[in-house]
Amino acid sequence: MGKKGKKEKKGRGAEKTAAKMEKKVSKRSRKEEEDLEALIAHFQTLDAKKTQIVETPCSPPSPRLNASLSVHPEKDELILFGGEYFNGQKTFLYNELYIYNIRKDTWTKVEIPNPPPRRCAHQAVVVPQGGGQLWIFGGEFASPDGEQFYHYKDLWVLHLATKTWEQVRDYIYYNDVYTFDLDTFTWSKLSPSGTGPTPRSGCQMSVTPQGGIVIYGGYSKQRVKKDVDKGTQHSDMFLLKSEEGREGRWVWTRINPSGTKPTPRSGFSIAVAPNHQTLLFGGVCDEEKEESLEGDFFNDLYFYDAIKNRWFAGQLKGPKSEKRKRRRGPKAEPEGADKQDSGEACAHAPLEVVREVVAEDGTVVTIKQVIATPGSSTQPQSDEDDSPEEAGGPWVEPRPRSNAMLAVKHSRLYLYGGMFEAGDRQVTLSDLYCLDLHKMDQWTVLVEADPETQEWLEETDSEEDSDAGEGAEGGEDEDDQDDDEDSSEEDGGERSRI
Repeated sequence: MGKKGKKEKKGRGAEKTAAKMEKKVSKRSRKEEEDLEALIAHFQTLDAKKTQIVETPCSPPSPRLNASLSVHPEKDELILFGGEYFNGQKTFLYNELYIYNIRKDTWTKVEIPNPPPRRCAHQAVVVPQGGGQLWIFGGEFASPDGEQFYHYKDLWVLHLATKTWEQVRDYIYYNDVYTFDLDTFTWSKLSPSGTGPTPRSGCQMSVTPQGGIVIYGGYSKQRVKKDVDKGTQHSDMFLLKSEEGREGRWVWTRINPSGTKPTPRSGFSIAVAPNHQTLLFGGVCDEEKEESLEGDFFNDLYFYDAIKNRWFAGQLKGPKSEKRKRRRGPKAEPEGADKQDSGEACAHAPLEVVREVVAEDGTVVTIKQVIATPGSSTQPQSDEDDSPEEAGGPWVEPRPRSNAMLAVKHSRLYLYGGMFEAGDRQVTLSDLYCLDLHKMDQWTVLVEADPETQEWLEETDSEEDSDAGEGAEGGEDEDDQDDDEDSSEEDGGERSRI
């Protein structure tokens, strides 16, 4: 037993050492990348001082490689952009733009405000649209000593007619549809008739009992002006179904279900209930401000009946004892008040509780928690609900979240994980809940997890203490000296959610 335990401990020590080494390499890589980003930012600051278009006849460009040389689509000109040069000790990167006139055999240096950052080994292509456009994608930036590299993934266009640079955001939304044949293992692109959803991400799909496909919600961003985007939370619904009598042909139809519809949101989760109804849970509604993004997280429940084309709010009965108390109290009055307050609200609308969470960095985040009102279920209540033997405990429900996992088995809905945000901190959940879809009484906690105890490491935090503990346990103390050297390094940067 002793020898076996020693071997296992030694094996765990090796694993911990490998994990620490990977962590240190990752930290050094982040540090090097940040150094390069700072250098790139410095050069961009210098470029920002250029506010006018300046065209200067010049001698041929200095030596360079990995630049792009493109042909003007309408003129007898060549366009040279970017490149690099190494003099044996130092690496130079360029974002200069040169025009070579083929007929006159002359060079012109063109300085245009807001150019792309310096780079080499990028991709370039010219198209004739709009009087000619030069498109630049990606490329590489190297440190002066040539030992560190930063790789771009940005996209730029030079409008040749107006001589203006424009950065094009690197996101593209699609609304195409593909099918996969389980017999031939091949993909096919569909071309449905009718008007379908606009391009988007994060939408949810579910199958109807008739074999159609329902598309709901999603998120997309549109450019409203230069360098400014506006996000849209979609709440529209579409049905994709095969055309009658035309095999292999599909048609889009926009549908407008009745009933109590979910509020606009993204990041919600869906599952199919035993009665072929689509079940929707949670999500987040982002409120975009000038330089911030605030999210209202939900924990409410909705059902969509494809046959009736109707949404239903998933109201829970609540614990038995709670129902008995509410039945004795004046519950009709507040429900009537709710009806008057909101003309669109259902008589059994969920209760919204707004609370503020203060993160460690002092950021105040508003979280909206949607609580189903106990005793408001439209399902008939039996006389047995008042029996003392069945009196339940306190009200239990999952905390508001987005991107949770849902599954239905034996008429029970299982909810696992997800996330919510508190300031700059993203809290990832690992709890597990169960809800009986027949009884619709209350959630049952199967795995409980306290997010307050979850470890959150800021990029500026020292790794000395944690690594030292691992070394003591794994018997690999010699690596802790390297950890002490790394502990003085600080990583910067902020996290943003798109």
